[in-house]
Amino acid sequence: MLRLVSWNINGIRSPLQGVKYEEPSSCSAMAMGRILDKLDADIVCLQETKVTRDVLTEPLAIIEGYNSYFSFSRNRSGYSGVATFCKDSATPVAAEEGLSGLLSTQNGDVGCYGNLDDFTQEELRALDSEGRALLTQHKICTWEGKEKTLTLINVYCPHADPGKPERLTFKMRFYRLLQIRAEALLAAGSHVIIMGDLNTAHRPIDHWDAVNMECFEEDPGRKWMDGLLSNLGCESGSHMGPFIDSYRCFHPKQKGAFTCWSTVSGARHLNYGSRLDYVLGDRTLVIDTFQDSFLLPEVMGSDHCPVGAVLSVSSVPAKQCPPLCTCFLPEFAGTQLKILRFLVHLKQDPVFKQSALQPSNQTQVYMRQNKARVRSTRSRSSKTVSSRGQKNLMSYFQPSSSRPQTSNLDLPSLGTLKTPKTSEEDMMANVVEGQAKASEAKDEKEIRTSFWKSLLGGPSPMPLCGGHREPCVMRTVKKPGPNLGRHFYMCARPQGPPTDPSSRCNFFLWSRPS
Repeated sequence: MLRLVSWNINGIRSPLQGVKYEEPSSCSAMAMGRILDKLDADIVCLQETKVTRDVLTEPLAIIEGYNSYFSFSRNRSGYSGVATFCKDSATPVAAEEGLSGLLSTQNGDVGCYGNLDDFTQEELRALDSEGRALLTQHKICTWEGKEKTLTLINVYCPHADPGKPERLTFKMRFYRLLQIRAEALLAAGSHVIIMGDLNTAHRPIDHWDAVNMECFEEDPGRKWMDGLLSNLGCESGSHMGPFIDSYRCFHPKQKGAFTCWSTVSGARHLNYGSRLDYVLGDRTLVIDTFQDSFLLPEVMGSDHCPVGAVLSVSSVPAKQCPPLCTCFLPEFAGTQLKILRFLVHLKQDPVFKQSALQPSNQTQVYMRQNKARVRSTRSRSSKTVSSRGQKNLMSYFQPSSSRPQTSNLDLPSLGTLKTPKTSEEDMMANVVEGQAKASEAKDEKEIRTSFWKSLLGGPSPMPLCGGHREPCVMRTVKKPGPNLGRHFYMCARPQGPPTDPSSRCNFFLWSRPS
């Protein structure tokens, strides 16, 4: 069996501690390895890693028992990015960043790019610059003993911001490039699986609020998925695209099968979300080898949950990892250049006749003179200290009677000096005096606090929502516009279906400016 899992983790360095396992995880090899083991997959595809190569740490990249591959955003730090972790038993024969081939190294690449005449070089470079696609190619063996090639495309498709129409264009062009590459691999004889965050809820059943959304099925992303996927008899229509949505193949009528929820509104509590994460396989592969396709909503730590599939094939591991593997990066492979590599060996340099370990005669004379001066200085210093009669530390703690009298100095007599007493009565007096001072300070603080409380009434109580008569929460407008930065009150309950009385009501109230 071959088990595959995909998860949009919303930052590889931060959300993993939210996974409810034995103990919170951290950015360590042990923690990352434990999470991979808990996902229990031969290949794990992660999206939205939000790391660039300069901040990627070895504990996150080098995990015992796995080989990993990363694609980074070239434009922004802490943005996008995907990673694929393969067990050593599923080591790929090839691995490659991007969909266009512009990031290929010609050594260990997957290849098969299709006809890209519809794209300019600048457009292809822009589409691959955000670290949204990573390909690994594997050898698999069927139950009949046939060895075949499987190409796995780990993908994080762009989100179309309604306020930025250019991002919708970018998203649709990315979809187009993804389909061209996948179909080219199919035409070359490889099986293909596309898995990751596609950022589109395909059918109304995949979105909780689809009935209230205008022109839901007219969305360009959904139309693209219509052309990519086969209905396979699960839905009305007879379109036969090259790929199959594996989850709907096994669970065609399952409602509430969501993979993404808003964390701000607490929508996961009432399962008010959408299905954006998929495992898509080519028709032949899904029909012949897929045994199951599943969601893991119980796994916490991100605004998405993992999805996966099980295939009735075995992996044939490559003898060596492809060059893209992070174990070959100089900073992790232990082959980074050290400063000694930049130094010239004096024996090999004709300018220098003396060995680095054998200084010249003149240098030796200077060294002997310096040593003599150091010894002379140390000797004088020790004599000076000895002549002064320096005392040790304990001499300063001797009783005053043993110290020499300085009668010739114009000082008050010893009788007029008050030496501190250490009797039990004096100690108790000091304690009582300290308590009295503390009590006075406390009374003074209480008086000041009472005064300011009477002068300032404090924050106003939260208004009660209209639907539940419960205290509201304050939010801030973050959308650009005339109300940017304004505060408002809304129901504190999690977002859910309008028909659920336990979900958030529609209460809204602007906060008065302070």
